[in-house]
Amino acid sequence: MAIEHEQLERSSLTRYVSPKGDFIGFRDEDHYKEKLKEWGLSSGKGAKKEFLFKERNYQRVVTIKGYETYGKSDEFNTLVIEFQDGNLCCIHPAFLKEMQASSFGKESMLQVEEKDFSIEEQASETQEQVEKPEPKLEAKPEPKKPKATKPKKEKEPKIELPADKVHFTASVKQFALTYNPFNEENDEVVVLENVVIVEEPPIELGLAWCSHSKTLKKFELQPGDKLEFDGKVAKKKLAKGKDVEEEFIVDAAVQYKVNNPSKIVKNG
Repeated sequence: MAIEHEQLERSSLTRYVSPKGDFIGFRDEDHYKEKLKEWGLSSGKGAKKEFLFKERNYQRVVTIKGYETYGKSDEFNTLVIEFQDGNLCCIHPAFLKEMQASSFGKESMLQVEEKDFSIEEQASETQEQVEKPEPKLEAKPEPKKPKATKPKKEKEPKIELPADKVHFTASVKQFALTYNPFNEENDEVVVLENVVIVEEPPIELGLAWCSHSKTLKKFELQPGDKLEFDGKVAKKKLAKGKDVEEEFIVDAAVQYKVNNPSKIVKNG
């Protein structure tokens, strides 16, 4: 009875941020493990099932039921966690990761950010209050001869990325490593070239990248392989790997990421 009463007290103390509606669940155990690694919540010893939700004066056990996506191209995630009393709540992956540290509670990440913002605002207001010195009168410089103007380069037209899942054709360019700040490790990715969104008219993206997931590894891809697949695309630059060999570094800038490729067909 005492334990149940304590759980009820904690439930009343917790401020829940409910999901907006339907959220994305995990397809299977491999999908769950892949997302944990992406969020930096993987222990390296398997897929952890229970996590701690901490406040200053108590902590509760939660499980991850799924996630929501947000951003122009759904490239960001918010976790949906479930408490032991059945309540659901949304939380940022980095904040849940911070809660797992034994030092959590002294000063949370969000509180530090709020203090830093307050200090910056005060500094800005103080700077505006300082009287500006009167400008000194200086001799007018002699007018310079106009320089020959160079013709301006025409800007490339901006590509409007579709928000929904679309069909792609592409070729495997190479494999690379990118630094993941969530787990502080390098993740293996596949760099694609000749990437085209099959629409009318077709949209040519050039280079793109995606995670080298277990699903893709089953195809034993090699540079030059031609692929067809479905997925979502987002404007997300491929970050360089940390302390990696030259063969895992991409020469050209890759500006687009393909999320959750499915219905993959390898044509050669």
